[in-house]
Amino acid sequence: MAGKIFYRERVKTKEGAQSPRFRIIAVSGLDLKVYASHLRKKEVAQIAKETKADLVLLKRDKKSKSLKK
Repeated sequence: MAGKIFYRERVKTKEGAQSPRFRIIAVSGLDLKVYASHLRKKEVAQIAKETKADLVLLKRDKKSKSLKK
């Protein structure tokens, strides 16, 4: 059984920014430690490929207070 890696897009990213945009939130069924706080999509996909895990994108609530500024 393959594990799952749950990740989401960061809130405070700007269009066209070159900074990493994703965070790994949780891991299920794998013995995996992540030391980086922000990752690029390509890096998350490579981790999933090497560990034979499925990627699950967590959606944000559109009514979230953190998105309103």
